[in-house]
Amino acid sequence: MSIFNFCYRIVPCLADPARRSSLGLKAALVVLHIVYAGTLFLFYSDLIEKTKEEPWYTAIYLLLFVAALIQYFVTSCSSPGYVLDAMRDLNEKNSLYRRSSMLSKQPASSKSGSFVITVEGSQYERNITGSNVTSWTKLVLDMYPPGTSIRTLTCIYCNVEQPPRAKHCHDCDKCVLQFDHHCVWLGTCIGRGNHCRFWWYIFEETVLCLWTGILYITCLKANISRVWWKDAIMILLLVTLSIALIFLLLLLIFHSYLILTYQTTYELVRRRRIPYLRGIPERVYPFSKGVCRNLYDFCFARSSIYSLERLPTAMELEEKSRPYTCLDFLTGRCC
Repeated sequence: MSIFNFCYRIVPCLADPARRSSLGLKAALVVLHIVYAGTLFLFYSDLIEKTKEEPWYTAIYLLLFVAALIQYFVTSCSSPGYVLDAMRDLNEKNSLYRRSSMLSKQPASSKSGSFVITVEGSQYERNITGSNVTSWTKLVLDMYPPGTSIRTLTCIYCNVEQPPRAKHCHDCDKCVLQFDHHCVWLGTCIGRGNHCRFWWYIFEETVLCLWTGILYITCLKANISRVWWKDAIMILLLVTLSIALIFLLLLLIFHSYLILTYQTTYELVRRRRIPYLRGIPERVYPFSKGVCRNLYDFCFARSSIYSLERLPTAMELEEKSRPYTCLDFLTGRCC
């Protein structure tokens, strides 16, 4: 125990069991990558010769190897977008707006107590009518249908009003904007702030596993007369690599489908239990803006991880539920 206490004093983060488990997973992932790539270079002698003749081939493979690891750590250390952070961001914008109003000598706006906040890239302005209700509460209520109670929106754990698509994560003990799921392997939640990074990590890892598997198969075909225990090790690693590749491919296809339809894993799995999705037909995606706009918003338009989305109106839902026709495809309605 004295050795552990000494280690905890040198590295304080190891004293926390959650951080210790997260660091252990990260170390295990790095070790697995090194084992698979190292075994390949140790047993595949032709790969060394090929590297001498065509160094660009191995250079691209190693570049992908390093990029996948970097993307893993970047994603695991990125914020998914917490509701409390969004509230602080709103308060800071409100204070800056009030200061600018006072400096520009506009008493009318300061008396009415108006504020400006970005909601999905548009400037949203609303007047504060009561001093006992915060601007965050008013902003959240305006995103729900009229008559929605504050009690039904308040998280019982964080004691804050949740905007649409937000959910409390029990592992992180925080409410996450556009909550998708909590990734145990990454040690963090996947939400609005890091869902794009998560997809790119899965993509890079899938390509790396596929490339490594092809090299393993090529090695086994080229050196059949090798010592049996080397073949046994490579076959065992190839089997586990194939299982991982199948899982990664399914995960990549699944999250690509979520991106194209602008959904989250939580909304797809718990659709019937989520209040704002209960009355919507199964094949209607209330937040979808079309395939092209969904891709653009997911990859390029996320300038702020604290941007919020309101629930669609009844007319918008009726338009989305209308079946597609040939004219709709020609006019680009699906895009």
